[in-house]
Amino acid sequence: MISTPQDSPDESALLQLRGISKGFPGVRALDGVDFTVRSGEVHALMGENGAGKSTLIKVLTGVYRRDAGEITFKNRSINPASPKQAQDIGISTVYQEVNLIPHLSIAENICLGRQPERFGCIRWKFIRHRAEQALARLGVSVDVTETVANCSIAIQQLAAIARALDISARVLILDEPTSSLDEKEVATLFGVLRRLKAEGLGIVFVTHFLDQVYEISDRITVLRNGKLVGEYAAASLPRIELISKMMGREFSEAELHRGETAVASRSDAKPVVELKELGRKRVLNPLSFHILPGEILGLSGLLGSGRTETARLMFGIDRPDCGQLLLDGQPVALRSPRSALNHKLGFCPEDRKTEAIVPNLSVRENIILALQASRGWLRYLPQAKQIELADRFIQALNIKTPNREQAVRLLSGGNQQKVILARWLASHPRLLILDEPTRGIDVGAKLEIEKLMAGLAGDGMAILFISSDLEEMTRNSHRIVVLRDRKKVCELRGADISENAIMHAIAGTHENKEASA
Repeated sequence: MISTPQDSPDESALLQLRGISKGFPGVRALDGVDFTVRSGEVHALMGENGAGKSTLIKVLTGVYRRDAGEITFKNRSINPASPKQAQDIGISTVYQEVNLIPHLSIAENICLGRQPERFGCIRWKFIRHRAEQALARLGVSVDVTETVANCSIAIQQLAAIARALDISARVLILDEPTSSLDEKEVATLFGVLRRLKAEGLGIVFVTHFLDQVYEISDRITVLRNGKLVGEYAAASLPRIELISKMMGREFSEAELHRGETAVASRSDAKPVVELKELGRKRVLNPLSFHILPGEILGLSGLLGSGRTETARLMFGIDRPDCGQLLLDGQPVALRSPRSALNHKLGFCPEDRKTEAIVPNLSVRENIILALQASRGWLRYLPQAKQIELADRFIQALNIKTPNREQAVRLLSGGNQQKVILARWLASHPRLLILDEPTRGIDVGAKLEIEKLMAGLAGDGMAILFISSDLEEMTRNSHRIVVLRDRKKVCELRGADISENAIMHAIAGTHENKEASA
């Protein structure tokens, strides 16, 4: 079922967007998108990374000017030119990163910019009373004189919502409001949303957590690649269909196939790395799995499921607050990426442009970066050794560059990715973490990187492979751990590995075939 634009306004709609288009140089971010919010409903806006969700919200709230289409609010055409104008109309947004001022009190934040005055003096008593009333509307009772920095993330989130509603908003947009909340705090927030829904507000709920979508949402709109896939009643859209629509692939119950990569029995092998209930509050629930020498372990799940968060904990970027990480059977505390480097771990992050390449350094300098860091800056890698390493990996990985001194920013995306891989291979890691290593590169470069992964595993390297491409995941992984809503829900191996099985595990309809960690 795919939604089609309506010829006439929906009389029951509070807010309607029709035929919204927005382009940037070389990119069509939105292409004729329709979106409707009704009074007294929670409407989930779903889609994978790059689907157009953030752009649609920014067009709606006046951050971006639309190229085409119409927006109506209470059946009147509107054209907000800024978030302030959108707020004045009655459309408020609460973002994932709570935008309160930490050194001010809750009351001051709620009334900021709208402080009542008398004879040129701020009426502090009235501000406190107004803030208490705003929070009471949400069923929350806290000391409004408390400094925001001293409050929990959940209270900060509720204070941000109270501030948004203090301007008589009729549409409330919540962008990933639960990403930093634990289960109890999510339950509190959802109680607030149900209260607001009963008051007749229209609530737009943007999240990657499927369980939460089905717990709180009345309707779901799915975007993919800037286009509308459809609008659906949440109760009538099975999870497996929602995931298929988000990913753009249809999966039948009869579909079943194995990945092309076979793995030999390693019953006598000892894990290179093992996670035992490793987790971080509000980021990742306690997680257990292991990776054997010469094994490619796939880590699958939707965006926001905990894939990248797992990689960051394993590489010492973030610190766990529970569980253990074992290397060769011995517990280690990786307190920083430098510590991970010293233990022979490598990490190719998802966002290579901002977290991996140093754009103005040469190919040579980027390749030797990790090795030089592991040696320390007092043990400078000789120039001749740098040249030898750079030339070897340029040839081995078929990096297309005029010369080793070319600035890496001038290379194609696929060749930049190969440079990052070369950087870690030069440091001889025993575990290589690859987060979306083939995203945004052409088919030829993708196949070369997949071939490289297989060769590294064949030489005994342990690899953690993260990818949102299910075909790629099943083709390259020996085992697959599936995450959903920051938890491990399934582990697949051998004949159980298939795109269909991963999809059902993500949707929560897969028979649990958990293997011992």
